[in-house]
Amino acid sequence: MTEITAAMVKELRETTGAGMLDCKKALTENAGNMENAIDWLRKKGLASAAKKASRIAAEGLVSVAVEGNKGAVVEVNSETDFVAKNDIFQEFVEDAAQVALMFDGEIEAMKNFVCPKVKKSFGERLTDMIAKIGENMNLRRAKVLSVNNGVVASYIHSAARPGLGKIGVLVALESDGDKAKLQELGKHIAMHIAASAPLFHTIADVDPAALEREKAIFSEQALASGKPANIVEKMVEGRIRKYYEEVVLEEQAYIMDPDKKVKQILAEAEKELGTPVKMTGYVCFKLGEGLQKKEEDFAAEVAAQLGK
Repeated sequence: MTEITAAMVKELRETTGAGMLDCKKALTENAGNMENAIDWLRKKGLASAAKKASRIAAEGLVSVAVEGNKGAVVEVNSETDFVAKNDIFQEFVEDAAQVALMFDGEIEAMKNFVCPKVKKSFGERLTDMIAKIGENMNLRRAKVLSVNNGVVASYIHSAARPGLGKIGVLVALESDGDKAKLQELGKHIAMHIAASAPLFHTIADVDPAALEREKAIFSEQALASGKPANIVEKMVEGRIRKYYEEVVLEEQAYIMDPDKKVKQILAEAEKELGTPVKMTGYVCFKLGEGLQKKEEDFAAEVAAQLGK
């Protein structure tokens, strides 16, 4: 029999917001399987529909750069927010976005690029910066979007200075329309993405396994209501529509006009510009997303220093 540890209960509680006893029971009923325990709590109505994101505590900066029909977004991590305010660090992150444009976001190629300003590879420059500042840093990820004809628009949230901040978004719009209007539209959609955090671009992009999982949970919740099968089916259909509106960009209510969906905003832009407007992709980097920062026990640290 799988041992249910306090750490497992704590993790499930932080993930779902459910009570401690409910979390322990969920883990016990599901032999310690975390995903199954989450589903068990959801079926019982004891947890929210979407798992809470891991506590994001990694520091650093996100940067964006756009040149012509191409845009790049990068994330560089540091251990503390103090370093993220350092001019040397900020310059490195800005340069990283420019280098990403040159190498289509390929991290290893970026690290091997010899910087003209310091006559060293970008990777060596990072190593030197770590030695100088005295804190571990990491060129974590980079992504590039481009269009054949149209614009790549960008947006930075919580900007430390132009092009640098905590959230960076790129939006690619293919169109023959007026570039200035396309840029404005793209920036507004990028702002929407930063605020609404969609998981998928279109309904067709929704992961089949994720969808089936949601359907199974919704079905069990609906059946528990004791309603007839035909009513249950309609209830599940309604919940799936709501799920799409939560996680699919095109189906989300547009933050600047909540009465309309994002796809309606794009359709209206086509009419206004008199030419097709196709959103071919987007990317959103949120600083520290998916990273777990080490929790410091300052009492233990002080005790260790005092030899206790």
